Amino acid sequence: MSTVPIRMHGQLAEKMMQLSETSAGTPMGELLRRFWHPIAISADVAPGKAKKVRLLSEDLTLYRSESGNAHLVAGRCAHRLTMLHTGWIEGEAIRCMYHGWKFDGEGKCVERPAEKNCRETNIRIAAYPVQEYSGLIFAYLGKGEPPEFDLPRNTAFEREDVMLFQRKQIWPCSWLQNVENSLDAAHVSFAHVMGRVGEFGNAITTEVPDLAYQETEAGICQTATRRASSQVRISDWTFPSENHVTMPGISPEDPWIEVSNWMVPIDDTHVMRTSLYAVPLSTPESNERISAYFKDVGNYNAADYHDELFAGEYPVDPLIRLTAAQDYVVLVGQGAIADRVNEKLGSSDLGIATLRRILWRELDAMRAGTPTKAWRRLERSSQLFVKGDMVK
Repeated sequence: MSTVPIRMHGQLAEKMMQLSETSAGTPMGELLRRFWHPIAISADVAPGKAKKVRLLSEDLTLYRSESGNAHLVAGRCAHRLTMLHTGWIEGEAIRCMYHGWKFDGEGKCVERPAEKNCRETNIRIAAYPVQEYSGLIFAYLGKGEPPEFDLPRNTAFEREDVMLFQRKQIWPCSWLQNVENSLDAAHVSFAHVMGRVGEFGNAITTEVPDLAYQETEAGICQTATRRASSQVRISDWTFPSENHVTMPGISPEDPWIEVSNWMVPIDDTHVMRTSLYAVPLSTPESNERISAYFKDVGNYNAADYHDELFAGEYPVDPLIRLTAAQDYVVLVGQGAIADRVNEKLGSSDLGIATLRRILWRELDAMRAGTPTKAWRRLERSSQLFVKGDMVK
């Protein structure tokens, strides 16, 4: 019996698995470290406070100085390797609770109080650049100078006539299947009418769309055309993990909402889904009602309701909780890391095929030491939703 099919199966499995790996030193882990990623909601880190965070399989300490500046350093003290976030903040620095070693925002050890008459040392821990934008804290874990903070920006979140809301969820599955879901417009006609039909399911019909994908300067433009219902929905997906879309409001009379979703790898089997919403300002009463809704759903994490969701018990909610719950069931239902070797793709999976082709192209270039694509922000976002006579 020939061993060629077995060997080819093994090579394909290895190639597919590389797409989910996020640790430093792995091909995808190194590629992802070349970009800015949201790591926390700004409001969750108060001045003088620190918290443990995890990004790209690294444990880190995120703290806000007494003056309000955010800093990101290694997860453990260099001395005896206890968790650094358990210490306290002094000015722009953080002091370890174990023996008082103090580190500044650049990771330099500036004080070792139990070491008498010792000279200044070059002891350092890792430190990474951070950038705050529209209520989110972004971090860059790559080598050398970070790229300009431009690719994650979008004018939709920089307007003065919108309300901004932020939320995050942590799910027990790979970042990659979450990104692939962003480029799978066909699932909307099925997954988002399961259990209950909310405003999203009502606005986007169950008609299976015609799909088109085009690589852009920023990533991939996904177009889903539903001709019978005269609607076109476009997603501007930005490399490596952000999807900018529009969705209906909480009730039929509310304005549509622009949202960016970042699928940020915590490690190989956990993802932080960070969302930024821009809701057009309306009447004071409407603004207050919508703000109250987003405050109410802000802490909803579908993973907290795993058993109920997999038993078919979906939240009674018009929009945010419901759509998150529906996506959670299908994505976590694929396993911690989807078995891509044994999947059976069809023509409706063109978005997934396009994404993987681009990822492999970028990984091949990086491994060969040649330049990867210089991704840059779109000068103008697409018109994300069209309904009516304009649809042909």
